[in-house]
Amino acid sequence: MLGITPYRRHRNDEVDVYNPWRALEEFERNFWDRSDDNLGFKVDIKDNGDAYILEADMPGFDKKDIKIDIENGYLTISGERKNEVNEKDDKGNYIRMERSYGSFSRSFDVSNVNEDDIKAEYTNGVLKLNLPKKTEIKPSAKRLEIE
Repeated sequence: MLGITPYRRHRNDEVDVYNPWRALEEFERNFWDRSDDNLGFKVDIKDNGDAYILEADMPGFDKKDIKIDIENGYLTISGERKNEVNEKDDKGNYIRMERSYGSFSRSFDVSNVNEDDIKAEYTNGVLKLNLPKKTEIKPSAKRLEIE
């Protein structure tokens, strides 16, 4: 497993010759990549009519390491993950050592949500928020009689 390295599959019409423009494009693609590692966690938002349901996949996070803040009409979910995996051989030498640390956050506009009634729960690595919508105040119309 230690000798396995990832490779890039080429299209049939590509020649495996160094191309500086392709290398520059690949550098740019990797630099601006918005993959899962950069986002930290994925979020699904459903509209249930009277409320939004937000579900964030946050496996590996402890409940105490997740913070939910509301400020100036924005809800921010942030989390800090600490993970360590060590494998040693019989002599105590490392064969593989992986450490991962990161803090991640995502923000959402909640200007049309009743902030006082938001409920949150965290179960099996999924953070679930119930975001009730603000009730619209419909302008009342009436006709006045002339006396």
